[in-house]
Amino acid sequence: MTVKDIFETMEYGPAPENAADAFAWLVDQGDRFGHFINGAFTPPKDSFTSKNPANGETLATLSQGTQDDVDFAVSAARKAQPKWEKLGGHGRAKYLYAIARLLQKHARLLAVLETLDNGKPIRESRDIDIPQAQRHFYFHAGMAQLMSSELPDRAALGVCGQIVPWNFPLLMLAWKIAPALAMGNTVVLKPAEYTSLTALAFADICRQAGLPAGVVNIVTGDGATGELIVNHTDIDKIAFTGSTDVGRKIRRATAGSGRALTLELGGKSPYIVFEDADIDSAIEGLVDAIWFNQGQVCCAGSRLLVQEGIAERFYTKLRARMDGLRLGNPLDKCIDVGAIVDPVQLQTITEMVASNSDGHTYAAAVDMPVEGCFYPPTLITGLAPSSRLMQEEIFGPVLVATTFRTPAEAVQLANNTRYGLAASVWTENVNLALDIAPQLVAGVVWVNATNLFDAAAGFGGMRESGFGREGGWEGLAAYTKPVSPNKPLARIDGFKGDKGPQDPLDRTPKLYIAGKQARPDGGYSKQVYSKSGALLGQAPIANRKDVRNAVEAAHAAKSWSKTTGHLRAQILYYIAENLSARGDEFANRINALTGARNGRKEVDSSIERLFSAAAWADKYDGQVHNVPIRGVAMAMREPVGVIGALCPDESPLLGLISVMAPAIAMGNRVILAASEPFPLAATDFYQVLETSDVPAGVVNILTGSHGELAPTLASHLDIDAVWSFSSTDLSSEIENASAGNLKRTWVNRGKARDWAVDHSRSFLEAATEVKNIWVPYGE
Repeated sequence: MTVKDIFETMEYGPAPENAADAFAWLVDQGDRFGHFINGAFTPPKDSFTSKNPANGETLATLSQGTQDDVDFAVSAARKAQPKWEKLGGHGRAKYLYAIARLLQKHARLLAVLETLDNGKPIRESRDIDIPQAQRHFYFHAGMAQLMSSELPDRAALGVCGQIVPWNFPLLMLAWKIAPALAMGNTVVLKPAEYTSLTALAFADICRQAGLPAGVVNIVTGDGATGELIVNHTDIDKIAFTGSTDVGRKIRRATAGSGRALTLELGGKSPYIVFEDADIDSAIEGLVDAIWFNQGQVCCAGSRLLVQEGIAERFYTKLRARMDGLRLGNPLDKCIDVGAIVDPVQLQTITEMVASNSDGHTYAAAVDMPVEGCFYPPTLITGLAPSSRLMQEEIFGPVLVATTFRTPAEAVQLANNTRYGLAASVWTENVNLALDIAPQLVAGVVWVNATNLFDAAAGFGGMRESGFGREGGWEGLAAYTKPVSPNKPLARIDGFKGDKGPQDPLDRTPKLYIAGKQARPDGGYSKQVYSKSGALLGQAPIANRKDVRNAVEAAHAAKSWSKTTGHLRAQILYYIAENLSARGDEFANRINALTGARNGRKEVDSSIERLFSAAAWADKYDGQVHNVPIRGVAMAMREPVGVIGALCPDESPLLGLISVMAPAIAMGNRVILAASEPFPLAATDFYQVLETSDVPAGVVNILTGSHGELAPTLASHLDIDAVWSFSSTDLSSEIENASAGNLKRTWVNRGKARDWAVDHSRSFLEAATEVKNIWVPYGE
């Protein structure tokens, strides 16, 4: 062929990567592996095999982790953790730097192993996975170095159990191990059953780096081994990346255990193309979005939303581009699409597509290999938004598509899913892009780009895509805890009495819903007595229907989230002003309710807390991350949404305001269950709200039993987060019920908090989600 012929046909000859060194490494290990525990490999036990999905050949035999293996690993990690933490940030940084350097020195071996084990094209392993893994250890070496100066009030959690998936085996390992080690934790990690080889090679790198024994432990096995890690009582944190269904089970399994939890789960990410977009660039981006790693990517742009005016032209060009994709041996450097990880996954993809009868299905006209787990790049157009394939994660090289007419419709379609992991927006109008991006329910938004990742920019989802972030400053929070421990909080009960009312004029307290005083649906109230037994009044008892009404009111007030911080600050200052005018009245009420004499101090602290939240309303900023691209990654703080909160019992006014003020300052709407034993301070406080220009539905106040309200709040699918500071420990019930829509939870686990201390920063953090918006620039 002449150069001209090659240019016209774009035909490529094979360019196979030499896998001899990788096979030699496997042979050196005897092709059989035990676990890596306490700095050494255990004797191998023949349990299951790791196979090359491109040809079905067995690569190695791996050991199935048992209860004894997990116990041994956790014990080693527990023993090593105090010394590792005391080593200090600089000491840990040196080890992380050494690991990063060794990952560079063994880069080609790791890339080939990854491709053999996973089936992804060698170009992706070589150019993306391995460099990104190196980057995470370099970045977190710096985080370790800076911990003492930048995070002086934070400490390590302890032992972290980590479970990673098969789509990015080494990269996901780096995402989890690097920040955990940087902050002084030790780890027990389980790689995916299908793809454990690079994790075992990483264990060998830990030995070469001289990492202290027990700091990193790797236990191989299937889901049963992962379950042993999740259920282990001596692990302080579970970090899981995988399917939403398994994530939901883990949320329930860890509920009430006191263990920290982060979940990075599934997605059905929209890929939005406006009619003014550079169509050719958008199609090249789409190839990367959905056929990168055979579509086995949680944030894959698997839902194409294209503006109606260019849809047919876009589809025509896209089908032509699909036909030009090269599919075959992943070790060939000219291959675009490799092998599906396992026959089980291939069957799942095949059955999902075969079961669909809607729209038009187009399979790329590519040569299919005669052996191995391969599936052709596929496009399904004309689907309804409610179609199963538009709603469920396929996790394969299958793109589903529909059209839209207006930007508003594009946002509506994009958010029409239970997931919220990532999104891509393609337009030449930067104003349109930056208008759409904040409206998308997604943890990451790429503008005129896709699949951009960096250790400096957090990655993670919203809704049922999980909670927590991997990478960046925000990702470190998941691996640390406050230095000062909390004391146990004893249950606080109201006083009993049999005397008549102190005030003969009944003021009839009610619930506060949608900006109005509302009678409880059940029609019941409870007597509230002073310490001397005098009747102070009757507080309404809210039920699940009152919760329903409050949730509807909160959603109707969604425009509050779009107001400026300046406006929210003014209203918070106004609340403080009106509370101050009635300070003596509230102080007397608090004294009568609690039987103490610190009412005036609580009122003054409440006013100060309102001022603090107002001050932060327009100052709790995001960041622009320093990522290695020509562009910026903007970490924007957004409100969580609707927050249900069980307020502290011990501080009936200060506790309620400490919860409410930072939440609404960040643009959230709240449903507050007032102090159970001393509810009348809250029913007085809504009179202040009524005169302070607080929009209807932004603040809703319920009174009644925390034990009865908590399950309803935690299981409600239209509540985005639940906080509990009740003296009744409801942590287990809340965390278990929250698994329904994987809402964020913040519970006190029966521990006390000093409400006289301003904890605004922690509340602001809990009241916001970080969305990273990537905006490349230049030609």
